[in-house]
Amino acid sequence: MSKSFNIPDKVIYVCTGSKCKKKGGKDLSKLFRGMIKEMDMKGQVEVIKTDCTDRCDFAPVVSMQPDNAWLPYTDEQKAKQAFQEHILNNTVK
Repeated sequence: MSKSFNIPDKVIYVCTGSKCKKKGGKDLSKLFRGMIKEMDMKGQVEVIKTDCTDRCDFAPVVSMQPDNAWLPYTDEQKAKQAFQEHILNNTVK
């Protein structure tokens, strides 16, 4: 039991319920993971695919924590902009 439990500074939740998944949710999680790897932020930022967030009319939905930013109708451009705003520009104090 010598493994440590890593707690990331920030978490990106990507809905991959049926409607969000069909509208690109799974691809968004891959995009975010790629950006985290590219920016060498592994361990600081984590992407978690969630089941349905019950916001199907706004699919695909992403939430960025700890900002509590909820992003409806997220496409690649919105995802990159939100990553810049909520992950890169907003450092944990």
